[in-house]
Amino acid sequence: MKFQGAVIKEQSVRFAVVIVKPRVGQNRCEADKTIRTFQPVFRGLPVVLMAQDSRGTPTYFGRPDISSFMATVPLSAVRWQQYTLN
Repeated sequence: MKFQGAVIKEQSVRFAVVIVKPRVGQNRCEADKTIRTFQPVFRGLPVVLMAQDSRGTPTYFGRPDISSFMATVPLSAVRWQQYTLN
């Protein structure tokens, strides 16, 4: 499975952000399961999920400190890449 994500380093904290469909974040159990699914691709890094609404406004799910930080970052500043999950 191919997906879009990014690895970001901010103030000595490295973490991953993965783009998901909005429905994933609407259910906490599904969001947690999805984070665990992507963990092997980003070994040892916290994973935060990002979903966009119909207007393109992002919402983040995952570690609260990272989610809050990402809410202040313009999407255009993130260097998205394509990853593969086997």
